[in-house]
Amino acid sequence: MARVARQASGGAPATRTERGEATRRRLLAAAEDVFSRLAYHDASIVKITEAAGVAQGTFYLYFAGKQQIFEELIDDLNRRMRHALSTAASRGRTRRESEQLGLRAFFCFTAEHPGLYRVVRQAEFVAPGSLRRHYERIAEGYATGLAEAMARGEIPGGDPEVMAWCLMGVGELVGMRWILWNGAKRMPPKVLTECMAFVERGLGVPGPEVAGGAETAGGGPVGQP
Repeated sequence: MARVARQASGGAPATRTERGEATRRRLLAAAEDVFSRLAYHDASIVKITEAAGVAQGTFYLYFAGKQQIFEELIDDLNRRMRHALSTAASRGRTRRESEQLGLRAFFCFTAEHPGLYRVVRQAEFVAPGSLRRHYERIAEGYATGLAEAMARGEIPGGDPEVMAWCLMGVGELVGMRWILWNGAKRMPPKVLTECMAFVERGLGVPGPEVAGGAETAGGGPVGQP
C-alpha cells in the first residue's frame, strides 16, 4: 500500500496516506453492510466493492480476499466497540456507575452496528479464531476493571474472569432481544433499569442511583466495559 514518509526531523514511522486509509475504511464499512445482510458464502468481493464504490482491483491493494476482510472486520468492530465502552465506563466514579455507563454505551453501539451480532455469529463457522479473540479481548478488559474494583473494596471478592463472562452474557442477550430483534434505536428505559438492577445484584452492590440521571440512562440515545 502506498505510504508517505514523515519529515526526517520527526523520526516517526511512515503512515498510510489519508486517501488510502479512507478507502480502506470505506471497504470495511461496505463489508459490514454486506456481511450483515448476506451469509458469508453469499457475500462476494464484487458486492463489497460495489457497495464501497471502488474497483475490484483496488480491493486487493488492501485485502488478500474475502476471508481476510471478514476477519479484519471483526477485529475492527471489536476495537471500536471496546473503545466506546471503555471511554464511557471511565467516566464512572464508582464501579456501579461504570457498569451503568458501559451498558448504555454497549446498547448504543449495538443499535448503530447491528451487523456486529450477525457477523460474529457467522464467525463461529467461518473464522472461529476471530470469534474467540473477539470475546476474549472484551473479557480481558472487563475482568481487569472488576479486579481493580475488588481491590478498592467497591464490590465483593470473587473470580473476576468468571464474573466478566457472566455479565457479558447479560448485556449481549438483552441487547439482542430488545435492540437487534426489534430494530430499535434505543433501549426501553424499563428494560435498562431492570438489567442494571440485575447486574448490581450480581455484583453485590445494589443501589438506587443511575449515572447521569434515570431519564438519561434509560431514554437517551442508545449508543460493558
